[in-house]
Amino acid sequence: MTGSAERDDQALASLAALLSGAVTDAIRAARGFAGGVYLRSSTPGLLRLAVLAGLPGPLFRPWWRMHVDRPFPAADAHRLGVEVLLADPTETMRRYPQLAAGLPFPFGSLYVPVVGAATPFGVLTVLRPSASDATEVLPDRDRMTAVAEELGAVLASLDKNGQDVVWDGEPLCTRPPADAPSSRCVGGFTWDPTDGTVIADDALWALLGTSREGFTGTPEALARAVTRDDPRLLLAALRDTAAGSPPPHPLPVRTADGGLRLLELWISGAAPAPPYRVSGVVVDPGPGPAADGAADLLPEGVFAFDRLGLITYANPRAAELLGRPLPELLGRPLWDAVPWLDRPAYEDHLRGALLSPDPVHFQIRRPRGGGREETPGRTGGTWLTLSVYPGPNSLTCKIVPMGRVAETAEAIPYDERAMAAVPVGTDADEPMSTTPPQYRPIILAIALTEAVTARQVSEVVMRELLPAFGGRRLAIYLLQDRRMYLAWETGFPQGFLAPFDGVGLDAKLPGVEALTSGRPLFFESMRQLAAAYPGIALDAKEGARAFLPLIASGRPVGSCILGFDRSRDFSTEDRTVLTALAGLIAQALERARRYDDESALARGLQEALLPHRLSAHPLVKTAGRYLPGTVGMDVGGDWYDVVKAGDGLALVIGDVQGHGVQAAATMGQLRSAVRAFTLGDHSPDEVMSGTNQLLIDLDPGQFASCCYVRVDPVTGVARAARAGHPQPLLRHPDGRTEVLDLPGGVVLGVDPRAQYPVTELQLEPDAVLALYTDGLVERPGTDIDEGVEILRAALARSGTPHGRPGSPSLSRAADLLTAEARQATERPDDIALLLTTRRSPRGSRH
Repeated sequence: MTGSAERDDQALASLAALLSGAVTDAIRAARGFAGGVYLRSSTPGLLRLAVLAGLPGPLFRPWWRMHVDRPFPAADAHRLGVEVLLADPTETMRRYPQLAAGLPFPFGSLYVPVVGAATPFGVLTVLRPSASDATEVLPDRDRMTAVAEELGAVLASLDKNGQDVVWDGEPLCTRPPADAPSSRCVGGFTWDPTDGTVIADDALWALLGTSREGFTGTPEALARAVTRDDPRLLLAALRDTAAGSPPPHPLPVRTADGGLRLLELWISGAAPAPPYRVSGVVVDPGPGPAADGAADLLPEGVFAFDRLGLITYANPRAAELLGRPLPELLGRPLWDAVPWLDRPAYEDHLRGALLSPDPVHFQIRRPRGGGREETPGRTGGTWLTLSVYPGPNSLTCKIVPMGRVAETAEAIPYDERAMAAVPVGTDADEPMSTTPPQYRPIILAIALTEAVTARQVSEVVMRELLPAFGGRRLAIYLLQDRRMYLAWETGFPQGFLAPFDGVGLDAKLPGVEALTSGRPLFFESMRQLAAAYPGIALDAKEGARAFLPLIASGRPVGSCILGFDRSRDFSTEDRTVLTALAGLIAQALERARRYDDESALARGLQEALLPHRLSAHPLVKTAGRYLPGTVGMDVGGDWYDVVKAGDGLALVIGDVQGHGVQAAATMGQLRSAVRAFTLGDHSPDEVMSGTNQLLIDLDPGQFASCCYVRVDPVTGVARAARAGHPQPLLRHPDGRTEVLDLPGGVVLGVDPRAQYPVTELQLEPDAVLALYTDGLVERPGTDIDEGVEILRAALARSGTPHGRPGSPSLSRAADLLTAEARQATERPDDIALLLTTRRSPRGSRH
């Protein structure tokens, strides 16, 4: 490792330690349970999460990157330089619905900009318990602001001394500050009614603040030991559980010292009839590691993981139910030790447990082969119920097979009843969603705001709507020329919907009549559907169907069909929510229809602004490619050009910040300016400086990056200037390919005194020079350097067929370098690429 690299690593380690300390201080100052700091990155307009304390990084990966123009509190705090205080989830929902939809849990949060010497570096953020009144959080905010100001001053000093105060990697995950954690957080016991004995572990007595001395081992003695209030209520709950009716929710109890504990009871063992063996846990909502020792003897699975996701304890039964050997669980991250828990639905519940003080209960499916099969006959694997009890420093989990719950429906919580109803032989891959009903329209509405094509709208509906109601099939028909045309389908037998494509509005079909009448139609079974529409083709013997009219602003748009694999009731709430969601879908599809029309105009404008013919020279060949972005209706600001410059050629590529007509207009002005300065035979640095001054004088509120290379076709000497643009690539005649290291100035339109140094390089015959914009190398979740390296390797492989050295076909090489981008259905940014090669003046090929 070179000395420079060592210094860079040391500087990064020092920066990480500084940021970690600031986050710890901020959590203490704001009385939070987790926090982090976003720092600016080397990519303009992008913040990266540098430190995350108190939460496992993989579960919060969607929040690792934050564009400053997104509607999120951290982005606003950085862009506007203001503090953001969200006292409770209601305030979060009102001001930042996208954040609330992604994390719909009861917590508050604070966001304070980190600024030093008038330079914005990032944002400190702390997650804290929800507060009923924002005024009680103000002192916490003030203390946190002092931490941010101190951090900003230190970062400004580092920046002044030449250290790059940026963060381009993954976040450093650290533990939250510990404040005298308790030694225990959960205790367990088991009562066998057949012999009347109660077995309790040592952790239970530690939680209760008493001793096991004098404990007679009876349920009456247990009830007196657990609660100081009315032991009769607890004793009744024990007996009800033994009879097959456990309480549906944890019971709050007060111990002898007045402390609050949570008691959960459930049926254990495999007795065919009552009385059943009863197991229970007493949980301390406060901090502390999981119980050990006697907990290993409990017949139910118990395990715990800390706030970074590391499993700190597991009893043998938990290892058996999770299908992993005990040594492969302890000390490993939960999602590494139990990889089948990486489903989005499970991760959302775990996030809820980390961000909420309340216990979380949900169902998980251990896939076949993950461990011993507990429920013979189910083809999809074994269903388990997982209960997670949050604490400040760790989370304690109880896991039981669903086959061990009582047969009485009233004794099972609602979400467990839903799963118990899954018939034997089904192949359900996910449990029914337990997303609160009030969040369904919000989540769908927010997701639909970013969907601009009919396909994207349909994908959002399939992703958000179907799982929320347990649906398996979806079809969307759009109205055109008084006929219904199939726009999207999933889950139906192949070809089943083909006969219904293009039917007229006079057809007696439920989807058509739902649209023409404006009323949704709900059929709780196939029998109901067949009775209402005799002779209609059915795609299954069983199942419910919902036919929703899609009407936007009184205009008919089409119909949406939801299909379910089994019969089901549609409650009043279900019908109301589905009808409301149909209106949101209709509005999104109507917007998508307008997009199709406006998109054609936008693409035409883009084509008009790009060069239709590149200047040529007998010794130089060029090939350009432009790919518009496919996300949104806006026009992009990327461009390339080849201009005659004296006896040579000037190669130009640029990228105007942002999108939209304004970006395209600025691009057109810059392209014209560069051409004018080039035709005036100005040097590369003069071209850059003149264009920079022009952009500042125009003051469009935008900046642009640019790379300008002037090539002498005879000698191959090239003189280059760069303004904040990605470094060019050079493929040598022997196939060796490198990323050029051209010094450059700041982006155009920022500093009127900016200097743009000129670098001289040699373009040998058959070498290929590649200029590109960042849209070609930026990939979500990865650093731009990785994208540049992937492009460099692709350029190295783009030689002549059979891998022989020599000059490749530029057109073929351009197609190869943009092939992956062309195949992407969603490109968030437009892409420009310009390749150049020259032949020997003697006409020979090397």
